[in-house]
Amino acid sequence: MILHARAQRQAQARLSPCARRRWLSQSASERLVMGPVQSYISTSRDPFLNLSIEHYLLQKSGPETTILFLYVNRPSVIIGRNQNPWFEVNLALLNNAYEKKSEAPPPGLGVVDLVRRRSGGGTVFHDEGNVNWSVICPPAKFTRDTHAEMVVRALRSCGIDRARVNERHDIVLDQGCRGPATDAEDTHRTPYQSASGTSPRPLKVSGSAYKLTRTRALHHGTCLLSSPNLNIIPDYLHAPGKPFMTARGVESVSSPVGNILLNNADFIRAVQEQFHAKYENAGIREPLQVGNEMLDLEGVKKGYDELRSMEWTYLQTPQFSISSKSEDTKDPDLELSVRFGALNTGSLKASRLQSGEISLPEQSIGHKVHEMKSWDEALDPMLAGLDKSQRQKLTTWLDKMLPSAKVPRQEIR
Repeated sequence: MILHARAQRQAQARLSPCARRRWLSQSASERLVMGPVQSYISTSRDPFLNLSIEHYLLQKSGPETTILFLYVNRPSVIIGRNQNPWFEVNLALLNNAYEKKSEAPPPGLGVVDLVRRRSGGGTVFHDEGNVNWSVICPPAKFTRDTHAEMVVRALRSCGIDRARVNERHDIVLDQGCRGPATDAEDTHRTPYQSASGTSPRPLKVSGSAYKLTRTRALHHGTCLLSSPNLNIIPDYLHAPGKPFMTARGVESVSSPVGNILLNNADFIRAVQEQFHAKYENAGIREPLQVGNEMLDLEGVKKGYDELRSMEWTYLQTPQFSISSKSEDTKDPDLELSVRFGALNTGSLKASRLQSGEISLPEQSIGHKVHEMKSWDEALDPMLAGLDKSQRQKLTTWLDKMLPSAKVPRQEIR
């Protein structure tokens, strides 16, 4: 039997902390089976945990259920399932915070997590000024616009009449002057669009990513409400190695972004109202709170540990190559190919080399880039023919383009 939300809180208050954790996780698990329409909100700011809860809901919920899950993450960079962290993220900037170097990230952010999610799409920055929304439903109810339209209706109910869904299924705010009225029910048009196409470029406020299985569909996005970090985000999403790389996988598409200037609580309430209006047999309207206690569920803990692992973050990277080719013919030209996050093939061309070119030696193959402690040692046989200054210049360049990784912060439960 599903308890009323008030009764749930009263029952929780009578339990010891340990018993309460067990009760909450059991309630969440049972509700997955019993409720045709479910609503959850996370009390955690841990991106690894929130994405693991989301994945658990996708995996374990009944095939006919429809679920809304809302959560807010601490500052974190979230890359897509098929993306390259060295291509998308300024890893050196993230690493500086972990090492507490003098050239640390801008004040106020501290450690920023790097997370590879399980859905596709591009790289996004999360912080407490973003609310992440996720809808899990049967494939028959899914289109790439359906739930973005739901979020637009929620924004419009809060007075944000510039919001619409664009042709890329993102949510944007039109920036033009108000023109003739449009159909209020049309979530793809606003009065601020110019028929001549001369309006200022819209600001992106919510992107989307998807994961589809045979029996379930996941659509999630992050909505920029009041982020204090808009001027800092480009620093984290500018990878110095990108101009020198050729990468497979999904490349992020840059768009101008902006804050909606809406508080989190109003947005959350509006999305919940639109969700329950769309799926009428919703039962309890107040969402079930979930958080750290969900780690007591084996499926959530397994997903959490996987997302935090270096293997998931870095060894899932699609194949890519990097080249130091310079217009200065006196500089050595190094090319490396990286497969599954490890050195695979490579070559070095330099006028000083007797043969003119040398291939990546067998003993260098398999070195994991994210574990690289010394490029000079890893490539020693290949670099042996260079003079000291050329060798140092090349290895310093590699340190900058392909920095090693830092282990995520340890959580205290």
